[in-house]
Amino acid sequence: MGTKAEAALQTKTPLETSEPGPARTKQQDLQLVIPPQGQATMMGQRLNHLSVLGLLLLLLDLDVSRGSAAPAEDEDYYMQELLTRDHYSHVAPEEEIVPPVPPFEGARGTDRNKRPPSQKETTNRNKRPSTQKEVTGKAENVRQTDKTRVTETKSVKNGNKKDEKNKKGTLKTPNSINEGEGQYKSAKEECPPMGLETLKIDDFQLHASTMRRYGLGAHRGRLNIQAGLYDDDLYDGAWCAGRNDPLQWLEVDARRLTKFTGVITQGRSSLWSSDWVTSYKVLVSNDSHTWVTLKNGSQDLIFIGNKEKEIPVLNMFPVAVVARYIRVNPRSWFNRGSICMRVEILGCPMPDSQNYYHRRNEITTTDNLDFKHHSYKEMRHLMKVVNEKCPNITRIYNIGKSHSGQKLYAIEISDNPGEHERGEPEFRYTAGSHGNEVLGRELLLLLMQFMCQEYLSGSPRIRHLVHETRIHLLPSVNPDGYDKALEVGSELSGWSLGRWSQDGVDIHHNFPDLNSILWEAETKKWIPRKMLNHHVPIPEWYQSKNSTVAAETRALVSWMEKIPFVLGGNLQGGELVVTFPYDRTRSQGVSREQTPTPDDHVFRWLAFSYASTHRLMTDARRRVCHTEDFAKEDGTINGASWHTAAGSMNDFSYLHTNCFELSMYVGCDKFPHERELAEEWENNRESLLVFMEQVHRGIKGIVWDMQGRGIANAIIQVEGIGHDIRTAADGDYWRLLNPGEYSITVRAEGYSASSKVCEVGYDIGATRCDFTVSRTNLSRIKEIMERYNKQPIRQPLRLPVRQLQARRPGPRHRRVRTS
Repeated sequence: MGTKAEAALQTKTPLETSEPGPARTKQQDLQLVIPPQGQATMMGQRLNHLSVLGLLLLLLDLDVSRGSAAPAEDEDYYMQELLTRDHYSHVAPEEEIVPPVPPFEGARGTDRNKRPPSQKETTNRNKRPSTQKEVTGKAENVRQTDKTRVTETKSVKNGNKKDEKNKKGTLKTPNSINEGEGQYKSAKEECPPMGLETLKIDDFQLHASTMRRYGLGAHRGRLNIQAGLYDDDLYDGAWCAGRNDPLQWLEVDARRLTKFTGVITQGRSSLWSSDWVTSYKVLVSNDSHTWVTLKNGSQDLIFIGNKEKEIPVLNMFPVAVVARYIRVNPRSWFNRGSICMRVEILGCPMPDSQNYYHRRNEITTTDNLDFKHHSYKEMRHLMKVVNEKCPNITRIYNIGKSHSGQKLYAIEISDNPGEHERGEPEFRYTAGSHGNEVLGRELLLLLMQFMCQEYLSGSPRIRHLVHETRIHLLPSVNPDGYDKALEVGSELSGWSLGRWSQDGVDIHHNFPDLNSILWEAETKKWIPRKMLNHHVPIPEWYQSKNSTVAAETRALVSWMEKIPFVLGGNLQGGELVVTFPYDRTRSQGVSREQTPTPDDHVFRWLAFSYASTHRLMTDARRRVCHTEDFAKEDGTINGASWHTAAGSMNDFSYLHTNCFELSMYVGCDKFPHERELAEEWENNRESLLVFMEQVHRGIKGIVWDMQGRGIANAIIQVEGIGHDIRTAADGDYWRLLNPGEYSITVRAEGYSASSKVCEVGYDIGATRCDFTVSRTNLSRIKEIMERYNKQPIRQPLRLPVRQLQARRPGPRHRRVRTS
């Protein structure tokens, strides 16, 4: 009788099966189930009745407690959360660890847009041997472990003799890794990320049990979110629980029924702390009160989490689950850290045309473009398709090769592709200098398709742009890095995989540091006597073969010197802001400092022209991507006042060529899912076109000599602006200026200087300002001397006419010839 009573009392209640509350201690259990020896029979009979009565009372108490705690339907949601949180936040303190099933173990896949990787496809970094020793060691190292109370009667034990045999032999229990691999398969549904990283999920949809402080609240638990420089910043790099125990959770409210298929986790982004979760459970709910834990057979399914803080780990569910709310419940964490997580949820919204939130956030496009991620081979094919569709206005060429030998392809869009036309400005867009910042690459591929289609359909705007501008699009500066990021997929590439070139160089900051050379010359007052304020020469050490210069950077430098670009933009990712030179602070040892160029007012206008026409950059209501609220600065910032960086592409372009270069950070997510590309295209399409049109703002013209020939390398000076430009090989020039009147002076070696006042209007279209200059006397003398190899000029002596006549013999002086 005592055995039956003990088994009855230790049987789990319905409350424990969903989300159990605090369990009794062992001493209390022993006091109830072990009677005195003299009263065993009578006590046994009473316990039989008490056990049944106890179960009924527990069920009644559960219903009453839930009914009393549940607020009215019209109460505020957050008040409901506070009132009912205690009833579903407790877990059993004594649970046996259930080893994770390999198909659900975190693994880095090949492409997040493809099916989840199988066990054979997981990387060695994320594989976990299925040994009992490791499971035991894990329980000893983590701060908290899960222990499931397993109470089996003799009849149950007798029925599981086969399992016991397996456990003693090959460890093939129903919850072991080997058995689980044969029993369960990953969910086949291919659902995209819900949008924690892309900010589609707003802060009000994220909740947590506790938080350490506001900067580590639930709103910071987004995949790939970056922290500030210091750990006490307002914007930190993860959600961190206020306590380190297995009662903590991070919750996402999808605001509609959603088919959940997986979870991606990261540790905390921090330079000073090491925090990550090593295992967790997943719970779902339809009302945020009653929660169901994902099961591995009869046991709660425990997913293996992270082994370090940066590499994302994907866990796919065995079967897709439909619910509105989903929770991640950490069960163990790094033994020298705390409970901190960054999360992305994979889920497909269920059809619901009446859902307000879905209709409010839905963005569609009418452009018939190829919205997908393109491999290197697919990129080449797409560019070829565009060229074949619009052969009269496009040309494909390459500017060089990457470190691994892949060609850096560019496409030219112009009414006369293949040659520079006098008076027509050159414009460029580049993308992918950081290989893992994929959005810019795809935007340029979409842009070339769009311009070809619009030109063929007769769009006046696109036709005018193509006829008056020579446009160059270079979609992939770093194809080697892109291949690395593409191999593991978008969500799993993390924040830095593929950023650098094949030989480990950051291409965008691999250019020569001309800022230091110019500023030193200014300090020594060498300008303009010994050195000019523009076209700063590249130092010799940079051009040597032993210098650490990527092959891609050398190709870019050669390309920039060959073509007289006027305006350019390089598309990057991970933020929503436009940056402009200078990118390096002038003060030594200062990490952030406003460092403007002489053309700061022009750069600010160019940056604002892109940011103001972007759908999100200047929206004051939008959420901060990481740590900086750039919307307060109209979506623009001076590069050096954000973070200093020497040798940037922007600074080099401004100081070594005529081109004004800016960086466009086009999205919070560096590598968005391909289902996000249509929306990102809508966000950036107008900005891409408007920025190109700015190449026609300012003045333009040709510098002629007296014979009507264009003069190359003539210097164009604008009074009051300490930065000059030069004419191209045909004598044409373009000077970007804001509206106003300017005194322009032209100087060319061997020619007299010429000045005039030119007015720039507010309408798009550069003001024509031509110059005709004459040769100086000194230059003529030098030309003549060079013609005769600098030898003294020897001419026959020319005497005056009278002297010549005097020397001629007259009639009286003639001799008379005699016969």
